[in-house]
Amino acid sequence: MMHCASIVSAPSYAFPFLSGSASTTPTAISLTKRSWKPPPSMAKGPVRATVSIEKETPEANRPETFLRGVDEAQSSTSVRARFEKMIREAQDTVCSALEAADGGAQFKEDVWSRPGGGGGISRVLQDGAVWEKAGVNVSVVYGVMPPDAYRAAKGVPTDQKPGPVPFFAAGISSVLHPKNPFAPTLHFNYRYFETDAPKDAPGAPRQWWFGGGTDLTPAYIFEEDVKHFHSIQKQACDKFEPTFYPRFKKWCDDYFYIKHRGERRGLGGIFFDDLNDYDQEMLLSFATECANSVIPAYLPIIEKRKDLPFNDHQKAWQQLRRGRYVEFNLVYDRGTTFGLKTGGRIESILVSLPLTARWEYDHKPEEGSEEWKLLDACINPKEWI
Repeated sequence: MMHCASIVSAPSYAFPFLSGSASTTPTAISLTKRSWKPPPSMAKGPVRATVSIEKETPEANRPETFLRGVDEAQSSTSVRARFEKMIREAQDTVCSALEAADGGAQFKEDVWSRPGGGGGISRVLQDGAVWEKAGVNVSVVYGVMPPDAYRAAKGVPTDQKPGPVPFFAAGISSVLHPKNPFAPTLHFNYRYFETDAPKDAPGAPRQWWFGGGTDLTPAYIFEEDVKHFHSIQKQACDKFEPTFYPRFKKWCDDYFYIKHRGERRGLGGIFFDDLNDYDQEMLLSFATECANSVIPAYLPIIEKRKDLPFNDHQKAWQQLRRGRYVEFNLVYDRGTTFGLKTGGRIESILVSLPLTARWEYDHKPEEGSEEWKLLDACINPKEWI
């Protein structure tokens, strides 16, 4: 967050096999305790998940590209190659800007490869002067998606049994948690996905789509900051389609909703998924523009707020809001929950979580307080620009 394909050992919120607008419900299985007997394959060994997971292999160096051996990999003009180039450049740009803002701390980098194809670069900065925790990950993975994963990802009815599905997924995912309670948390994620026809259904056309978004989660509202952030999102959208911003803002408000709290995680931004109803080149340029807008939308806010004085009460409120962040990611984010259930790369799946969070029993901010104003804005989303 969002959301992903951890079955490819990637950041859990990088590749949402699960549609942003559809939900999937596991099939209920009723077992009669006294009459059921385990099959022989279970009786002699541990029960294993039906979705096969390929564990990543640590690598000492970053490869020039993760696309070696893939169809079209040799063509620098392919969408796959250009998207990988974009997200890796974005990762470098964002990490450099974050290190400069921190003034001393540096990112720890892990490079990994996946036996089935591809790999990724995970970068995390912790306990800096400005950043409590900042993660910026890229993944470029491909291979064959197991049938169970395909059904879970796309909501295919259980009476349909597609064979293994060839897929390609690439994305950049980031969550940035500052220390100062007046500096907001930021999440962004941009991704590109392809699937071919299942192996037992030849002739079906290749499917492709883009997804992603950028959203802001402050603990305290500075209207000028929120308006600045949303104005940059709107500018990026308006360069391509005037309906994008209102459409994707509402999608963001709806997606990052914590149902059991009756409130949203933050103050929104843009969010989109399964986007393929426009020209592919246009959508590639749109995703690039959005990724390039992250620093102009966010860093000016950080520079204004990172050194503001704060007290213990304000820090405690930030930690309570961080608790809401954790609740959404672990309970509702489809990629995170899917990754946890299927045994994906745990460090990547949970990189979005803050170092610290707080829960208090029946906590309610005083009506009219600055804390109450933030909560009210999360319950009743508004138009900021």
